[in-house]
Amino acid sequence: MQQEQLAHVGGVVDPWETVGSECTQSVKHVAVGSALYFNASLITVSGEFNMTVRHGRESLVIPGPTTVPDEVLRAMHRPAVDIFDEDLVETTDFCIAHLKQIFRTAGDVYIYAANGHGAWEGALANVLSPGDAVLILNSGRFAEAWGKMADMMNLDVLTLPQDWRHAVDPAQVEERLRADSANQIKAVLVVQVDTASGVVNDIPAIRSAMSAAGHDALLMVDTIASLATMPFEMDAWGVDVSVSGSQKGLMTPPGLSFVAAGERAVAAHETAGLRTRYWDWTSRQGELHPEKYCGTPPEHMLFGLRAALDLLSEEGLDKVITRHRLLAEAVRSAVAVWCEEGVLEFNIIEPCDRANSVTTVLVDKAHDPLALRQYCKEHCGLVLGVGIGDLRGKALRIAHMGHVNAPMMLGALGVIEMGLIALGIPHGSGGAQKAIEYLGKNVKA
Repeated sequence: MQQEQLAHVGGVVDPWETVGSECTQSVKHVAVGSALYFNASLITVSGEFNMTVRHGRESLVIPGPTTVPDEVLRAMHRPAVDIFDEDLVETTDFCIAHLKQIFRTAGDVYIYAANGHGAWEGALANVLSPGDAVLILNSGRFAEAWGKMADMMNLDVLTLPQDWRHAVDPAQVEERLRADSANQIKAVLVVQVDTASGVVNDIPAIRSAMSAAGHDALLMVDTIASLATMPFEMDAWGVDVSVSGSQKGLMTPPGLSFVAAGERAVAAHETAGLRTRYWDWTSRQGELHPEKYCGTPPEHMLFGLRAALDLLSEEGLDKVITRHRLLAEAVRSAVAVWCEEGVLEFNIIEPCDRANSVTTVLVDKAHDPLALRQYCKEHCGLVLGVGIGDLRGKALRIAHMGHVNAPMMLGALGVIEMGLIALGIPHGSGGAQKAIEYLGKNVKA
């Protein structure tokens, strides 16, 4: 932009530094008369502003960690307390009781100072012995990763192959377990929602397949990306062990993980040969409060978790799950429109297998999904998830879980569509409008 063009809008520029005919330095200030008009850094190349609209609060739509509510942050902003403090002990009891309600279980729940991968190890260590066979039901990155952990723990890892575009087929599970007539498989491991692929697996159908096969393996389910975002009924569905983490639907910073154990898991625990002091369920049932954590409790994480559980309780779990379903369908409505030009595509082919916590969108080879992610972040302040594992460099992930509402998701969809336009990525127009229409029709006045 030339100096006289700036002067035309009522400003006088000082100082100007140019190289040839291009302005390459900051505008230090623009004065209108003697009043300061603005003071901004505007880099100009070939006579144009390199402008952004990102300033303000950055918006996070990645599938974990998710946005942490202010109430949770405030609850954590307090001094440390004695590890036997009455309020801290009561906080532990509160968190365990409310986690049981969210898992929908009457079984025991254990809290670990660890991420979700720690919960994987804790679950395996408490119910299995070296050399035991486990069957991994693949449908994305995280069941595979759980299997790799099992392999390092000297378990015999078997896999039920599946691509990243479909949910686990319960019929194949039944067939594989029928073939194990000697009942050598001690546990079946499955992820309810895989955040890499965006799939949701039908846990009740998998449990029914195991029963139809007459197999007594434990059913172990990762609910890290599904708990408090989609229906999960641990006891009613016959799940023996469930694991989860704090940083997704539970709206707490990363650092806590949870394992829920049913009656069959508790029975298996008695003879498990992989038990270690830190993960051990029996040791964590000691009378002293620190024994529940194998040492010093993660105090501030617990205070934050309690605030998050209060928020979920205040809204009501059924309404929380409905909110996630509505927002997820709004996102899918937008993505379906964008896919009309054939450049973008849902990763999960069957609509009924798409998760209500994250949507994974494939981008064809002619376009770079990282460029769209970069545009959304650097120009608009929106952080999208990238493709990981087999989808690295091939996909984007739009998370719609945890502390999210309509303005947050509609704003995110608007920015993504803005980025598609700015980068010239072919797409059906009006995706964000379609999402608005869906919510307007389904969220009644």
